Amino acid sequence: MDFTTAVVSFAVVAGLLTIIPGVDTALVLRTAVVQGRRHAFATAFGICTGALAWGAAAAAGISVLLTASRTAYTVMRVAGAIYLIYLGVMMLRDARRPKTAADVDVVPVSPWRAFARGLTTNLLNPKVGVFYVAMLPQFLPADVPALPMGVLLAFVHDVEAMVWFTLIIGGVGLARRWLTGSAAAAVRIRRVTDAVAGTALVALGIRLAAD
Repeated sequence: MDFTTAVVSFAVVAGLLTIIPGVDTALVLRTAVVQGRRHAFATAFGICTGALAWGAAAAAGISVLLTASRTAYTVMRVAGAIYLIYLGVMMLRDARRPKTAADVDVVPVSPWRAFARGLTTNLLNPKVGVFYVAMLPQFLPADVPALPMGVLLAFVHDVEAMVWFTLIIGGVGLARRWLTGSAAAAVRIRRVTDAVAGTALVALGIRLAAD
């Protein structure tokens, strides 16, 4: 497999996996609805930074420990599951809390905290590391150094993820302008989004813990 074939082949596989709904999509979607474009993009950049770190670690051989050591994987899995369940519970709490129209436009966290939330969510998901450990060796040409090639493939994955997240955030922006003609509608949309995203994150956290 030459360099070009490796990059294109990996891009196809990673692109298909990117659009499968999961933790990252749920988190960006909820942030876009509740906090707006700026915070949603900050969350997306945090997620992609975490993925890039996992890709570099896998290429350097660090995250192989996750597949070689049951204890290391278990610790990461439990930590990630607890964090996802925590995020989900906080969203479900917000969905049940009474809201007024003024609450819809309030941004409770800074974009940097949104970035940190996305980064932490990704770094505490051991499946991301296992994905890169399993996938990268199949797309590393023999005549190319493993570390820069692995980082490049992780960057390709990040670019695809940002395109996907941009489509989601843009779609949410259009939907908000169309659906939030009244303050009451805005409150309902926010509560429904919190409930759906919170339930999804709790379910994903439980699934990760029981995996």
